[in-house]
Amino acid sequence: MDFPNIAELKQQAGESPQRFTLDAELQSRSERQTKTGKPYLVLTFADSTGSFALNAWSDAPLFEAASGFKDGTALRLDAEWTQNSYGLNAANLHWERLQGTDLEAFYTGDPETRARQQVAWENITTLLATLHDPRLATLCRHFLEEFGPRFRRTAAARRNHHARRGGLVEHVSQMMRAADAICGVYPELHRDLMLAGVLFHDCGKLWENPYPETGFAQGQTLYGEMLGHIPLGIELVNKLWHDILDLPEAQAWLTEDPPSETVRLHLLHLIASHHGAYEFGSPTLPRTPEAMALHHIDNLDAKLEMVKDAYAESTQIVPGIYEKRFPLPANLVEPLPHYLPPT
Repeated sequence: MDFPNIAELKQQAGESPQRFTLDAELQSRSERQTKTGKPYLVLTFADSTGSFALNAWSDAPLFEAASGFKDGTALRLDAEWTQNSYGLNAANLHWERLQGTDLEAFYTGDPETRARQQVAWENITTLLATLHDPRLATLCRHFLEEFGPRFRRTAAARRNHHARRGGLVEHVSQMMRAADAICGVYPELHRDLMLAGVLFHDCGKLWENPYPETGFAQGQTLYGEMLGHIPLGIELVNKLWHDILDLPEAQAWLTEDPPSETVRLHLLHLIASHHGAYEFGSPTLPRTPEAMALHHIDNLDAKLEMVKDAYAESTQIVPGIYEKRFPLPANLVEPLPHYLPPT
């Protein structure tokens, strides 16, 4: 039996109610109060393609039932769905727990997402195999060997862009392809440093936006809450760097130019500065060509992912104009179609 996934539901739901059934995992819940003091729950559901929040009002059957659901509970949700600027809404909602083969099928994930993320992984490993600097090449290889599975299931964010299981691999792959292309246009950029910087810029999110080995509920850790992904990324790269210095081949690096310590410092600077501004969480500002390029590549990929999602999920105010979607700055307009020459 084929049901829409969350991404497809967001694409299809609009102002008029439509009945859909979908499978989703309860990621989290939080209790809130209305302006009149009545309690309600905000339930966040997720699958391999994304997540959404659903309000359970105190007078709705779901409110009482949700108190018995543990985080990570997989449910089949059948409802009349609508969508507006505040998100998805479900009327006449019915639910049941997923069990047996239905649960197993759900945890295999969406086939299209799995295939896309496999291609993204192959892009990353292929580009990293072209690095010339033995220190950066060894560092990247060590990271993938030590943390590859965790990396492949981590999200790039909690919301807004690539906020799904495996989203970080998609984000890094696209950024790495963009960095490789830009280095061809600006040959003064240090290509090895750029590619390694892309790989590691968000590596702290392995602890800030983690996923368990099975399931689609994005977790939280004390490390992620108390430090954030930039300090965690700096700490991880320092640890991995000292690991590879113990390898036998590291003796040959003592005479490499530029010196290994300078290479390490430049890589750490890319992690530290990639948010681009103090008010966005960077402990320092971009101070090298590679740092400036990396910041803009990161921002570009995140923004274009948000734009893609907005076109798929926002309602049209009038033909060709889409309702504003946070955090984009304005209403989107239908893009110009590609020109197709006459046949």
